[in-house]
Amino acid sequence: MQNFSSTPTFQAGVVQPMACLRGGYDLVRDQYWLFVGMALVAIIVGSVVPFGILMGPMMCGLYLAMFRKHRGENVEFGILFKGFDFLGESIIATLIPVVPVVVILVPFYIVFYGALLFWLPRNGEPDPGALLTFFAVFFIFLILVLVLVMVISVLFTFTYPLIVDRQMKGIDAVKLSARAALANFFPLLGLLLLTGVLGFCGVLLCYVGMFLVFPVTFAAMSIAYKQVFGISDGVPSVPGPPPPPTFT
Repeated sequence: MQNFSSTPTFQAGVVQPMACLRGGYDLVRDQYWLFVGMALVAIIVGSVVPFGILMGPMMCGLYLAMFRKHRGENVEFGILFKGFDFLGESIIATLIPVVPVVVILVPFYIVFYGALLFWLPRNGEPDPGALLTFFAVFFIFLILVLVLVMVISVLFTFTYPLIVDRQMKGIDAVKLSARAALANFFPLLGLLLLTGVLGFCGVLLCYVGMFLVFPVTFAAMSIAYKQVFGISDGVPSVPGPPPPPTFT
């Protein structure tokens, strides 16, 4: 029985991206359309409130369902909303990666539009050289931001699963997820890129296909989590009463 009070241990260099995708498909295929519906509702509900405040509990609900599948337990649609049992911790875990991105992007866009207005000619033709330099700098910075977002995404891969499976606090789950992700960084990056390609292919199908690949994506991430941490039996251990005093 898993003791949720202790810090889970993790394995390094064990994530296998292709095995995660294949295993993810095998995990959900017998209830595929149920998971498509759950993913669709999760994205819609999670998008209602800014900054993804509700996305956290929705992700927790999806992972609850995935872990039940791993344990061979029954999965019903209502499990999705059990993610709200982790509302507070999931909000903390959601906001932590958002903060550095916002801190970088907001000043950047202020400077970008300010510089663009400054360089726009008030009379005559624009200077092609100046505009080319301006957009080259913008493109380079955009690439750096995308790399930053990708690194953050990798580091936070296991945050919601740890909150759900090991009942961890949001901050503790973030810290442990980052450590485990660094120990499996490039395989996780490969998995992220593979699922990103699947998502992009889904977007090309008028966005409908994007929802069709979500179940496999989340299932693949749960397989990666299983490879790194294993999956608990879902029942936290409760310490028993202290032994009775002895008299001599």
